[in-house]
Amino acid sequence: MFETPTLETFASYNMNVALPAITLAAGTMVVLLVGLFIPQERKRWVAIMALAGISASFIMNALNFSPEQQSAFGGMFIADSFTAFLNAIILGGAFLSILISADYLKRAEIDHPEYYSLILLSAAGAMFMVGANDLLVVFVALELLSIPLYILAAFHATDPNPSDEQSLKSEESGMKYFILGAFASAFFVYGTALVYGAMGTTNLSAIFAGVPAILAGEAVAAQVLLLLGIALVFVGLGFKVAVVPFHMWTPDVYEGAPTPVTAYMSVVAKIGGFGALLRFMVVGVAGFALREGEAAAWQNAVQMVAALTLILGNVVALSQQNIKRMLAYSSIAHAGYILMAVAAVASSTQLNGLGEASAQAIAVYLLAYTLTNLGAFAIVIALEGEQGSNTTLAAFSGLANSRPLLAAAMTVFMLSLTGIPLTGGFIGKWLVFGATIQAGLIPLAVVGVLTSVVSAFYYMRVVVNMYLNTDAAGSQTESMTRPLGWAIAVSAVGVLLLGILPMLIANWVSMVSLV
Repeated sequence: MFETPTLETFASYNMNVALPAITLAAGTMVVLLVGLFIPQERKRWVAIMALAGISASFIMNALNFSPEQQSAFGGMFIADSFTAFLNAIILGGAFLSILISADYLKRAEIDHPEYYSLILLSAAGAMFMVGANDLLVVFVALELLSIPLYILAAFHATDPNPSDEQSLKSEESGMKYFILGAFASAFFVYGTALVYGAMGTTNLSAIFAGVPAILAGEAVAAQVLLLLGIALVFVGLGFKVAVVPFHMWTPDVYEGAPTPVTAYMSVVAKIGGFGALLRFMVVGVAGFALREGEAAAWQNAVQMVAALTLILGNVVALSQQNIKRMLAYSSIAHAGYILMAVAAVASSTQLNGLGEASAQAIAVYLLAYTLTNLGAFAIVIALEGEQGSNTTLAAFSGLANSRPLLAAAMTVFMLSLTGIPLTGGFIGKWLVFGATIQAGLIPLAVVGVLTSVVSAFYYMRVVVNMYLNTDAAGSQTESMTRPLGWAIAVSAVGVLLLGILPMLIANWVSMVSLV
């Protein structure tokens, strides 16, 4: 019998579930419009409004937090404890990024109000990515995250002195990021098309439900299409989180972009990318095992990529003399550590609770990494010159004598990036290694441990320069401002609290789950 078509009601979309991201997106529009009309001498109010928008979204996220899974937009968006946890990290990272940006932009003569709109828009894209339950939503959110970052990377090109070297580097980094990012997006779209061709849907929950039928039948073509689709989706998201061999853009873009943009990009892009990647692997294709009783078919490839990322990121970082390039390769290496937990998810069908353990490990690791990396880049901002050119390791020489508090904070961040106990970085690595070992990926865990030892050399080199190289004068710039000092203090205290008193967030983390 023919059924009369009906229109979806507004209530049926259940939009309150996605209110944190919607609130931030709406705040972006308000900030953009106000920035057009506010007088030049009151431009600082645009930054304050951006902070207010982030705070409003954070409150919405806290009110929406629930261990029970809720869906919106016809099941295309999922709000659960994993979404809420990563949303909180994204919003915290955006808040700190604006604190470290305001005075830098003024000093560099690129203080344009649209900067804050781009930060908020990119953060909203990351929030939609971590809650996406459909590959089409992931793609739209990925572009919403990426396009503002392309512009922000080239933001120094708006400098009134276009012949300045930093302006040219920034323009080059934005163009390189844009071209390679568009190329990676094409891989993602093609992968999505192949997944749809194999499964007849792009909804992650429906894909998971349909995988057993694909494996049980004799449709080899569908299995091949699905495997190729998974590979291409991984390539698209792998570019965003900068894993080998999709990392080529990272060092040049990190070095050329304005330092606050580099700091923001290094954390928020990773949160969005890994949030979507983990949800795709757990909710969508964790059960895609070609033989019964084995791990998912994609595990070996992800293991190999993780190992290569760990090795290349840490080894190449040893030779870097520019602190931004060193942190770029460090960022690549940390993507490898997080990818270890993603590889462990492939064994979740054989080991109960492993998917949950991996999600919790990644969530804590991203929290620790966000606080640590933003703090480290904030100190780089405090030391670099007017044109942002004083970013060599020599700028840290003798810092303990001239600025002992900055040296102490930088030491905390370097120890955390290394994974030394009593820092947040140690807790994150402990959980990631635990999930990896629980999945039986012992060789990968060994690679992770050995590369952590290698990383200690280039991180501790910064500490040695600060405390033992007393003959050098180091950076003589005076770029410390009150908002920048607050950002450094909050980051350092957060890293130490997470490392010394992890029980403060234990209850929240224990509720993080994707299933």
